[in-house]
Amino acid sequence: MIKTDFNRRHFLQLAAAGFLGVTSNDLFSVPGEASTLPLRAYPAKQMIYLFMAGGMSHLDTFDLKPGHDNQGSTSPINTKVDGMRFSRHLPGLARHADKLCVVNSLTSTAGDHEKGNYFMHTSYEQRATIRHPGLGAWNHKMQGKLNPTLPASVFIGRESRFHGSGGFFDPEFEPLAISEPSKGLQHTRTKIPSERFLRRRNLANDLYSEFLERYQSKSVRAYGDMYADAVRLMESPDLAAFNINREDKKTRDRYGEEPFGQGCLLARRLIEHNVRSVEVSFSGWDTHQGNFTSLPLLCQTMDQAVAALLDDLYRIGKLDSTVVVLTTEFGRTPIVNKNLGRDHYPNAFSSVLAGGGFKSGYIHGKTSEGAEEVIEGSMTIPDFNATIAYALGIPVDHVLYSPTVRPFTVAHKGKPQLDLLS
Repeated sequence: MIKTDFNRRHFLQLAAAGFLGVTSNDLFSVPGEASTLPLRAYPAKQMIYLFMAGGMSHLDTFDLKPGHDNQGSTSPINTKVDGMRFSRHLPGLARHADKLCVVNSLTSTAGDHEKGNYFMHTSYEQRATIRHPGLGAWNHKMQGKLNPTLPASVFIGRESRFHGSGGFFDPEFEPLAISEPSKGLQHTRTKIPSERFLRRRNLANDLYSEFLERYQSKSVRAYGDMYADAVRLMESPDLAAFNINREDKKTRDRYGEEPFGQGCLLARRLIEHNVRSVEVSFSGWDTHQGNFTSLPLLCQTMDQAVAALLDDLYRIGKLDSTVVVLTTEFGRTPIVNKNLGRDHYPNAFSSVLAGGGFKSGYIHGKTSEGAEEVIEGSMTIPDFNATIAYALGIPVDHVLYSPTVRPFTVAHKGKPQLDLLS
């Protein structure tokens, strides 16, 4: 009987998704199909996702192998946590080690930038026929907005291969993109007198209502909703969240003058104003040549910005409710190449988590003596993303359907790794 009910339910789901635009599997429930993993009692509410585009070397950041030939010239320093050592180029994060959950056992199946970036952001292999949503879009879709005026998701950076998009979700779930954090959100002020602007808005609303009545379409409705959101934002005092120039010079200097540092400062301001998810991208980690001359500056920029971000999130009481993710698309080869660089290496690499209920001062997993392979606590990309989603209170087995009526979950087949959470 249950099998028959399930088949009927499955048919109704597909019909609803295909003909009615309904995409949630919550419409029809069958006893015994509830999640086997209860949601967290106090999940994190927000996320800051820091993406090191290009492939960050694990051996030169968080998984050092001193004394091994693969290590090269990068030496370790002690951190605030006994037994945890980072690269000497990361003194700020070493000071914050007691707040960090370091994952030294990530492994991926994607070894080129485009596919690796996409896989890390979505948990799905890249396909020409579909775009999968990123974690920020899932967080918005499943949890809604915290601030009704501001966008739920913001992307900060110049990275052209950005894949934390809204995917097949409706347009409202696309992140707002900002390429220059120092310039904030541009084109938000009009020179048209307020009375004239109001008349134009009313006329546009009349035309839109007539058009929508004639052409009932999700895309048309989404366009109108986005326009209304833009107008509300233009008139809102929360618009000031995008202006990092309101911070004093001392604060801006703490984050560093590089765009990534200023992007982290903007991310903190947006989190303060209850934006759900913010991603900040930092490119340049593709060190095929001169790895040991490039890494010091890359690490210094990252270290200064992330340390300042953690300082401020802790100070304003937002760290416990905000998941901070520091990650990349893959690692780099343990063996140094003839150009004194490291090449692409998805077999083993590192990422860092902080806040949001993750264990602090904790290292998960282990690689071999030369960091060539994972020997303890292996974690796939879907598992990593499922763990983040679970920390955010997103039900990892909740199915949503694409426009082609295919079922998807937030982290594909990933399973949350509960030993990373406190």
